[in-house]
Amino acid sequence: MHDHPHDHDHHHHHHGPGHNHSHDADHLHSHVHTDADAERAEEVRVLAATFIDGFRKAEDKPGFLKLAGIPQTIEGTDGLAMHLIDAAITAQWQLGTASPAFGTRELGYLPYPGAMVRERETMTLTYVSLTERKDVDIAALLADRNRPQR
Repeated sequence: MHDHPHDHDHHHHHHGPGHNHSHDADHLHSHVHTDADAERAEEVRVLAATFIDGFRKAEDKPGFLKLAGIPQTIEGTDGLAMHLIDAAITAQWQLGTASPAFGTRELGYLPYPGAMVRERETMTLTYVSLTERKDVDIAALLADRNRPQR
């Protein structure tokens, strides 16, 4: 599972198994995963799924976000206020995985049999100012807010 927070941005993605998302061409990397990382990733995945389900069922969407502590306004990189204008829920099905293959520039591809294909949903909150737009993945937001203190 690759649902852990780390130092580079993953703007719109909530990953399932594998690491087959688009980034800059130089973004082929690996991470050492511990049991704690896997446990944390599963915790965030469940939290995000529960949040999405609650949002979908809420009759008062702005009220739900307010109760959940989701900011209506955030500060942009230029200091201007960015306002929450959109929430999007997207369904995805991972049909296989692709990763760097040894000794070639080609990717190794592993298609999933039908029983392994699972639906996953992501939720993106869009904030805008006069000069900037920022799409925030709810899983990343929840992971940052619920990160264990050291």
